[in-house]
Amino acid sequence: MFSFQDLNGFQVDLSFTKGKFTVEPKHVLVFLKYEDKWLCTIHKRRGVEFPGGKLEPGETLEEAAIREVFEETGVRVKNLQWFAEYAVHDDMLFCKTVFTAQFASQEDISFDLETSGMMWLTDEELAEHPNLSFYMKDEGMKKMLEEVKHYENRW
Repeated sequence: MFSFQDLNGFQVDLSFTKGKFTVEPKHVLVFLKYEDKWLCTIHKRRGVEFPGGKLEPGETLEEAAIREVFEETGVRVKNLQWFAEYAVHDDMLFCKTVFTAQFASQEDISFDLETSGMMWLTDEELAEHPNLSFYMKDEGMKKMLEEVKHYENRW
């Protein structure tokens, strides 16, 4: 278990072992690297971040991850794999499941009210981007990006 304080001041517990938290995950995040570039979405309020979001009623975590990536970027994914979970000790404890995925295809889409586009970023561009979302800058993200390097040969 890796614990840290996020940039909003909340304690966060990160686990690379499935099922470590008592609260059921209701949020998803997806890491997708294709041709040495990370898939990112541009959230209108938070900035550049990995695609993800909340489950809709009746949806599985996997279905939510696939849907969120497409809605936020126009990218269709394949080979979705569980990677990590983290619990944020906000006023109301919530848990997010992190997946890795592979690129299948991309479609032109109209972006919604939350996002204004998508981009592909190299490791260096991601590390140095001036408009990263707050969660993209915390110790948990650094730890996950360090760990995901062990899986990059899947891409």
